[in-house]
Amino acid sequence: MRSPGVAHTQTRVDGTEAHGGEGSPGRGRKLRPMAKWTPTHEAPEPLEGPVVATITGGTILWFVLFLVQLPFYGWFSDHGHTWWVWTCLAGGGLGLIGVWYVRRRDAAIKRAAATPDVTSAQKTPAE
Repeated sequence: MRSPGVAHTQTRVDGTEAHGGEGSPGRGRKLRPMAKWTPTHEAPEPLEGPVVATITGGTILWFVLFLVQLPFYGWFSDHGHTWWVWTCLAGGGLGLIGVWYVRRRDAAIKRAAATPDVTSAQKTPAE
């Protein structure tokens, strides 16, 4: 339901605004979608670092936190915080998946760097 005396704006498919209500200024002006959030510079290159070591370290940390909290499970249960223990176990489990993923990714990157570019070798210059 519309409030009386309040201007209502709706964006049409073509990008123009459709105003309703009393005395709506700027009828039919063209909108620039996402103009406020569009960056004016290029995105930086992604950082490549010791990804496998980072993920492995994080996974070990999650499992250590799980093992440290395990003897205090009764206290966590009494205070309604058992989710802390299970979160650490889930973090460790997901970390194992992450280690598997980044090791495969790292191996694929190394394989791609070791093999010559097949597409450029097949092309012959036009005469």
